[in-house]
Amino acid sequence: MRLKVRSLRQVVNRDLPIEFSRERLTSYGGLEFLRRYFRLIQLHRRIRRAFRDQSIGGDYGCGRLVVLVIALLVVGGRRLKHLRYVANDPLFGRLCGLTQLPADRTVSDWLKQFTHQSLRALIGLNSELLYEELSRLNLRRMTIDLDGTVLRAGSKVRWAVRGFNPHHPKDPSYYPLLAHLAQTGHILRVKNRPGNVHDSHGAEALTRELVADLRGRFGRSTVLEFRMDAAFFQRELITLLERLGCFYAIKVPFCSWTGVRALVAAQQEWMAVAPKISAFESRLVLEKWGLDLRVVVYRKRVRHRTPKNYQLDLFSPDDGYFEYSAITTNLDLAPQALWHFAAGRGAQEKTFAELKGEFAFDVIPTNHYGANSAWQQISVLAHNLIRSFQLRSTLASPKARSRKRTYAFVLRSMKTIRFLIINRAARLARIDGRRVLRFAHNPATEVLYDRLSDRLVA
Repeated sequence: MRLKVRSLRQVVNRDLPIEFSRERLTSYGGLEFLRRYFRLIQLHRRIRRAFRDQSIGGDYGCGRLVVLVIALLVVGGRRLKHLRYVANDPLFGRLCGLTQLPADRTVSDWLKQFTHQSLRALIGLNSELLYEELSRLNLRRMTIDLDGTVLRAGSKVRWAVRGFNPHHPKDPSYYPLLAHLAQTGHILRVKNRPGNVHDSHGAEALTRELVADLRGRFGRSTVLEFRMDAAFFQRELITLLERLGCFYAIKVPFCSWTGVRALVAAQQEWMAVAPKISAFESRLVLEKWGLDLRVVVYRKRVRHRTPKNYQLDLFSPDDGYFEYSAITTNLDLAPQALWHFAAGRGAQEKTFAELKGEFAFDVIPTNHYGANSAWQQISVLAHNLIRSFQLRSTLASPKARSRKRTYAFVLRSMKTIRFLIINRAARLARIDGRRVLRFAHNPATEVLYDRLSDRLVA
């Protein structure tokens, strides 16, 4: 049926007056599904159990304050002062279990109560929820990417020091170390560090603890493999992974003492592994470390000289310019498969970008080190809960296996989750003596919400 053009248009002659009232309206109707999911996994009870030996929380209780910060991050808040703008939202308070939200100063003071022991309780809570979800997925292989990321801080923030920050070299910063699970995008561990440490600082202890937890929960039948850049090319880390029976693929730096440059200079034949990419395989004997490692060297043809092929002064680049890289591994992969496997490590950058942009991981809420570390842990917890929520509901679907060994599921970004589910205006009404959440009529939203409701009930 063809409609008349006049029926498609609307004439607007004046501005609408803006008024505020105490009606039971919410801007985040989709938080009801998140509340059902939290009840399904018994989040409040788990938080209380994790912090039962910690005297923090005050009148509001530690469990409700943890959920409060998670809810703030989920709806898009990035600062504690953003709590003022959700203070009267009925569904926000319902999710947290509070009739009146605390002030931002109250939450800041609560964060400053975190000590090493209470941070360990928060880490244990995150691991418990995460391992339960991974057990349900029954993953046969876990690919873990280790890397650090820079967080800028103010000049009065404790333990924030000038360090490796190429864009803002004079600013103090934190340099947390993260362990990323490639198959699901969860963050397995995060360890906050001052900004002036080496990228591999604390990686050995974190790896040992993480492997012990995973082995204790999933046994030795689950394959554990690690991917790291050249900063993690350390003798202690390599020998630790070998001793623990884990697989690894670590980039080798082109330092003079490693001998990789000499291997490249002496190599005459290269095998093609991908368009414009060739490789060769060799043994790298490090007498200084007492190690004999398998190494695969790659070169990528580029059109012009770049900073990455600084080592070309050793050779005669008559056949063009190349960028070189080397990877040491104990995986039984051919050079072509190893190239794709190592390239899959870049997928963690998307997770880090979402963690910083959508879950305020890069925000420094206070000048207190323990409080800032707790904020990072809660940010990671919120990220992991949203990932698990997608895997538990119908939002995530299995993805075809890839040689890069990245995401095994098609996952929505947090921006998409907010648009489709969370940020939906609704009215909390009372009909026939019971509360009802009423949305505006929208067929697409009705189908999506019905599917989510059925899945969470099932």
